[in-house]
Amino acid sequence: MSNPTIYRIISSRRDSMSKSQHKIADYILENPHSIPFITGAKLAKMTGVSEATVVRFATFLGFSGYNDLQKQLATSIEKQLNTVERLTMSRSTYSETEKAIYDNFNDDIKNIQTTMQQLNPEDFERAAEYILDAERIYIISNRSALSLGTFLQYYLNIMFGKSELVHTTEAAFDQIYNVNEKDVIIGISYARYTKSTLNAVSYAAEKNAKIIALTDHFSSPITAYATIALFASSNMQSFLDSFVAPLSVINTLIAYIGNKKEVNMKERLENFEQLWDRYDVFY
Repeated sequence: MSNPTIYRIISSRRDSMSKSQHKIADYILENPHSIPFITGAKLAKMTGVSEATVVRFATFLGFSGYNDLQKQLATSIEKQLNTVERLTMSRSTYSETEKAIYDNFNDDIKNIQTTMQQLNPEDFERAAEYILDAERIYIISNRSALSLGTFLQYYLNIMFGKSELVHTTEAAFDQIYNVNEKDVIIGISYARYTKSTLNAVSYAAEKNAKIIALTDHFSSPITAYATIALFASSNMQSFLDSFVAPLSVINTLIAYIGNKKEVNMKERLENFEQLWDRYDVFY
């Protein structure tokens, strides 16, 4: 039984589940990356059901037991759900319009809470220092993660004037050809992990550049190249990724760096304001 099929089965059989089974199903769907590391007893405790109920839940889905279900779910780390399968899952999970709206807000809240809990302040501070000391800053992001890279590059460029966004497969290696140990690469990569981002980050790592990875969890392939990895949760029961928590990390990083760079930032921003006023940029 393939992993995507598991999620489809869980979603499609929700109407036939007991209240206790609903608790287990909801936990699995909301925490897909945690389940491979949670024992049946711990899952029972976290969902408020008995361990026997966890086993019955697995057999209800057609598995020989919880260990069999857990083994299959472990492949979710290696192979992510595609957008079509996630859309199908979200439609069966959300049945009422109002509930769907508020559940999405709650998913974003949970992602920020999870991100705050797993944030390592020492790694965060080191990432800021690397950016402050860098000769050049390259932000590498593609596909939907490009939105995060664009936002980050815009503000880093205002702050330092030495940042560059790398996002096209064809020109990526032209842009980072001369990258070296004095430079910082910020690689943004979320499931299903774009190969072009990983290839560019891998090349920069070979050139001894410092790599700051912004990604979803420890098993993300970009962490293999990272000097520092910052993790931000993006779980959502929908066909799209939630980038609320990653954007919050980026906001915090920009603000933190800005506070440390306050003296130089003031002069630079004053010059920008004069330029914007001169050319009547804002309404």
